Amino acid sequence: MTKTVIEMVGVNKWYGDFQALKNINLKVEEGDRIVICGPSGSGKSTLIRTLNYLEAHQEGRITVDGTDLHPRMKNVTQVRTNTGMVFQHFNLFPHMTVLENLMAGPMWIRKLPEGEARAQAMTYLDRVRIPEQADKYPGQLSGGQQQRVAIARSLCMNPKVMLFDEPTSALDPEMVSEVLDTMIGLARDGMTMICVTHEMGFAKAVADRVIFMDQGEIVEENAPRAFFDAPQNERTKTFLGQILQH
Repeated sequence: MTKTVIEMVGVNKWYGDFQALKNINLKVEEGDRIVICGPSGSGKSTLIRTLNYLEAHQEGRITVDGTDLHPRMKNVTQVRTNTGMVFQHFNLFPHMTVLENLMAGPMWIRKLPEGEARAQAMTYLDRVRIPEQADKYPGQLSGGQQQRVAIARSLCMNPKVMLFDEPTSALDPEMVSEVLDTMIGLARDGMTMICVTHEMGFAKAVADRVIFMDQGEIVEENAPRAFFDAPQNERTKTFLGQILQH
């Protein structure tokens, strides 16, 4: 029996008078691989950031691994630990080596002994295929390598779900595939993933479901083949017409 990892029910969010999320309903089961796409400003990043309480919603209910997210919650660190987040920009500590970046969270938050944290960090550097970079500093790495370090750092916290917020958009084109290959590997290993991206090839290869957002709403949601071959909504058709031409 599959377990619900994330549930959003009637979620609304405003920035002042601007409504960024409108009546969002979404259920994510263990092992689901969901891609969220849509035009700039459609609410994609806001949605994904509400799932680890980087952004607070004003109405509706968000539950992550059985915990309701709300302003009075005491265990926000636990929620963020369970939801690994990979951003556009890598957010690595520049003054720490790659290995130290990976060891920091498990030692500070999970209280893992240094030896265990080091062994785990090397396991995940192997997983993203850059173990030889362990003793370098982030500034010595390419953008693609830094993003793979960021993915490994999230994995070191043993998250229940991985959230990706346009993880390839800041990369040079030749570095995109190495990051996507890493994410495809995670998907094949069964990691629960929600990914905001314009990489439609990745969506076709990996996603169970593709969600199209526009103006703060989920406009369309379907399996990849149906989503790309027979979109139902005119806004989806227009978006795909524009993005698939590039």
